Amino acid sequence: MAITLFVSAIVLMALGFPVAFALAMSAAIAVFVGGRYPQLIVFKEMFTGIDSFPLMAVPFFILAAEIMSGGALTVVLLRFAAQFVGHLRGGLGHANILSLTLFSGISGSALADAAGPGSMMVKMMDKAGYSRAYAAALTASTAIVGPIIPPSIIMIIYALQDEQVSVGALFIAGFAPGLLIAAAMAFVNWRVCVRRDYRSREPRPSRAEMLSNSIRAIPALMLVVLILVGIRFGIFTPTEASVVAVFYALICGKWIYRTLEWKALPHIAARSALLTASVLLVVAASAAFAWVLTIEGIPQQLAETIVGWNLSPVTFLIAVNILLLLFGIFMEPLPGVMILVPILAPISAALGIDPIHFAMVVIVNLTLGMITPPVGGLLFVTSVATKVPLAALTRELPPFLLAHLAVLILLTFVPAISTWLPHALGF
Repeated sequence: MAITLFVSAIVLMALGFPVAFALAMSAAIAVFVGGRYPQLIVFKEMFTGIDSFPLMAVPFFILAAEIMSGGALTVVLLRFAAQFVGHLRGGLGHANILSLTLFSGISGSALADAAGPGSMMVKMMDKAGYSRAYAAALTASTAIVGPIIPPSIIMIIYALQDEQVSVGALFIAGFAPGLLIAAAMAFVNWRVCVRRDYRSREPRPSRAEMLSNSIRAIPALMLVVLILVGIRFGIFTPTEASVVAVFYALICGKWIYRTLEWKALPHIAARSALLTASVLLVVAASAAFAWVLTIEGIPQQLAETIVGWNLSPVTFLIAVNILLLLFGIFMEPLPGVMILVPILAPISAALGIDPIHFAMVVIVNLTLGMITPPVGGLLFVTSVATKVPLAALTRELPPFLLAHLAVLILLTFVPAISTWLPHALGF
């Protein structure tokens, strides 16, 4: 069954089947070949995989992000970010990075960040004289912080696979790595702008204008504070926090910014439902795939084998990084978390690795796969949203990929980057 599972999944994905369909169909084929279980077990496991109270946070966080976007939040954050860095060399590139970093604290999705504020910034950078392909590559590379800075859909899924960590702990742990990635992208942007002589054409706004933009951005920025403070002090669970986020987004869009129209809500709800369905379909298919692995004893056999090698924690982390980088080239982060975390997390715990540290290494590593060809979903979305040919976008990626790898190495060998804040707050 295990051989059939892997072979059929690889063949189906090579034939161009969507990841969710490839995983579900390979699980069904494996069960059929094994002959020990009825085919209905695949559907049962798919439903079991999404029959979870914490997973209810996913549609609500998606809906909150859509409502905030519909309430002109993108423009507010762009103005707020641009006023601090827009006048510097490569200022619009820095504004792109800062606005995407701020927006990631609301959306929780790299794809939403790239298609929304990212595409707007690419147009602005193009008009200012930047290479459009470079602007698109910068956007795709920076949008990766979307799933790392909370709230994060991937972190919710991870916490369901590893009982050693909580959603709240992962949310808190994501801040430092997310900001480190943003800083690395800013450094690359500065180097490229110096080499290509991309200069700022934006004057620094007056103090009165900066104060006005900052005050106007406060309600939007308070969303992530509300979520994290509420979770940390036990006011509500992560799932309840997602519902609070929806109501807060409604209040901001309708009564604070006054740009959200009631007639837009059905369209926003429909778009959120489609995004939720796409996420949960991957989760359900991955659950069926993982069930076949579990009944065949693959995770246990791998764990016993690797523990028997007597690897040091450092050697194990290096091996995991190589495995995940290769895995991420061909697989999206969500199925990667669903399939690999139940196998790797117990081994890391047995080796004494902090579970929060290991979680952040896995999440950042798999998220990096979103901008690595040939399957990088973020590349395709950015290419379509910005109308930049995929080949031209990919040619601009190497310096950004090197910066991401440098950050990943730091996260791997300096656990405190991921763990100091959660531990300081009692997680």
